[in-house]
Amino acid sequence: MATQANDPVVGIVMGSDSDLSVMEAACQVLESFQVTFELRILSAHRCPQKTSQYAREACARGLRVLIAGAGWAAHLAGVLAAETTLPVIGVPIASSPLQGVDALYATVQMPPGVPVATMAIGQGGARNAALFAIQILALQDVGLAEKFRLHKEEMIAQIAEKDQKLQGRMAGGH
Repeated sequence: MATQANDPVVGIVMGSDSDLSVMEAACQVLESFQVTFELRILSAHRCPQKTSQYAREACARGLRVLIAGAGWAAHLAGVLAAETTLPVIGVPIASSPLQGVDALYATVQMPPGVPVATMAIGQGGARNAALFAIQILALQDVGLAEKFRLHKEEMIAQIAEKDQKLQGRMAGGH
């Protein structure tokens, strides 16, 4: 995994090392698109000053999008969004007894004026967060926009292939 890449444009932040198993899905997507990123563990509750400083300095360091994965009370994305003008994408993680519903509510229910784009709970949400970050970056990067277009075409082809296999099985009486 290419964490701490040279000149990262995406910052992936998680509240705990236990969140890595979920946030690796975002890393894999960014790597597949050759988008540089850095990976950090910061906490809205356990090290709020360091987390705020990270967000305040992110743009000056060249980051263009932040992805925040957190469980339980999940205030990480909101703290980052409060301290930066960069887009922040939140990924709720199912690490609490409430299986991520608490994290979802904490991430999605931001007050007016402090937007956080919120994805689904878990690895699917982490993948979508990375794809959404790529879409944001592609607005100013024609090459990345083309890679994303090809990615969507590949998904369409995969579904068509799966449908064709299904239709073949159905025609065979299975």
